[in-house]
Amino acid sequence: MAIKYLPQQPGPIGLFDSGYGGLTILEGIRKRLPQYDYLYLGDNARTPYGTRSFEVVYEFTLQAVRRLFELGCHLVILACNTASAKALRSIQINDLPYLDPDRRVLGVIRPTVEKIGDITQNGHVGLLGTLGTVRSQSYDIELAKFYPNLQFTGVACPMWVPLIENNEYDKPGADYFVQKYITELLDKDPEIDTIILGCTHYPLLMEKIKQCTPPHIKLVPQGAYVSESLESYLQRHPAIEQVCSKNGGCEFLTTEQPEKFTENAAIFLNQTVAAKKITLE
Repeated sequence: MAIKYLPQQPGPIGLFDSGYGGLTILEGIRKRLPQYDYLYLGDNARTPYGTRSFEVVYEFTLQAVRRLFELGCHLVILACNTASAKALRSIQINDLPYLDPDRRVLGVIRPTVEKIGDITQNGHVGLLGTLGTVRSQSYDIELAKFYPNLQFTGVACPMWVPLIENNEYDKPGADYFVQKYITELLDKDPEIDTIILGCTHYPLLMEKIKQCTPPHIKLVPQGAYVSESLESYLQRHPAIEQVCSKNGGCEFLTTEQPEKFTENAAIFLNQTVAAKKITLE
């Protein structure tokens, strides 16, 4: 029997990330769709997810989805590549029918993959992502569905997220690690003409990534594509769109201390936001 958390009154669009990178997705969505309300939940106390097992990422992500449903969200976006790679499919197939079949959970991988065919010129595509995202082969699988003849290569960048979350992303010390992983990727396939930035943190490294990447290679951050995909989704699913409240508001929740969230969120949003602490279980 489906569990009904709240009456079918409009509620905010929920966004979940294990840390802070999902704020880049939130920012892109709010720019494109400012009329809706948003509720961002960061599991900052248990980040990072990138090195955790499939089982743990699934468990933590499901806890977050349940909480956002309880708080009135009818639509939740996993604004995290690792959660999208390791938990989305299981939640959609196994859990939503019991939690509430009228609610929806979406990820950030498919919206990006759908656009790749319009971007690459020679069919050689690279991915820079977390260890968890690369190992999950979620991009490999999704790209093969849409473009079976595409040549795909992925490289994990374990040092990039720590550089960003320690506010070292724009310092000279970051140059070595940015160049290291880009060189590793291009050594594996020198013909790559398109690189997916498969972590929501990576837009903060964009300037250094551009400096280390040959100019003919197209870089694909996710924010714009996710927001475009969401707009299209809402147009195609009026029943979901009608239960998304529209007051232009945005609230932030964190499993960490709110002061720490406020400090780190400013790195991603270039503004100060207030957050409330919650627990997930």
